[in-house]
Amino acid sequence: PRAGVAALSLRYRIGVALALAVVAVGVCVHIGMMFLHVAPPNTVTREHGKAVDDWIYPEFEQNWKLFAPNPLQQNISIQVRAEVRDGEGGTLTTGWYDLSAEDGRAIDGNLLPSHTQQNELRRAWDFFLATHDSENRPVGLRGSLSESYLRRIVVLRLGRDDAVRATTGGGGAIERVQVRSRTSNVPPPEWSREKVSTTPAYRELPWWPVPEAEAGGGVR
Repeated sequence: PRAGVAALSLRYRIGVALALAVVAVGVCVHIGMMFLHVAPPNTVTREHGKAVDDWIYPEFEQNWKLFAPNPLQQNISIQVRAEVRDGEGGTLTTGWYDLSAEDGRAIDGNLLPSHTQQNELRRAWDFFLATHDSENRPVGLRGSLSESYLRRIVVLRLGRDDAVRATTGGGGAIERVQVRSRTSNVPPPEWSREKVSTTPAYRELPWWPVPEAEAGGGVR
């Protein structure tokens, strides 16, 4: 007696064969698109780069390049401070909160750190850099979106850190926030003769007003 696919009628065997062919073609296309995405620039990607990007983003994005690994050689910390309106109508400025350090402490020793702790702040900063020039001016339509995204994240973090209460000693609301990055080179190993500066460099963004809907500690 026949078993498996062979036991099916001719019509069903044809259906199974067509389904397997479709799956095989889909897998081959996906592998090909992934290869083109991580491969160095070439004739195919220059001609069909938009089609490759449409297939890859956002679900299958890869943050590495084939044949040209580029590990990070800098430590980048994202910090924020806020202007807070107290209950009497005065304005106070908080100190700088190192949000990257907070994420680092949450990840350190954690066997199962969350995706938010690992990537949310870092990806928001990368998104901002990709949509702004060196003068912090938006480039393209996604510039304002990246600002809103980053602003909401830092306001939520300030609310989580209870920055308003720590500054005013009571109630109040966040009026404006300012974000900056602190970048320092990773020192070379002791056996290396390479010399790099370890003096940190700062990039300060302008003050951003916080909409009233977010001022109490962020939009959930």
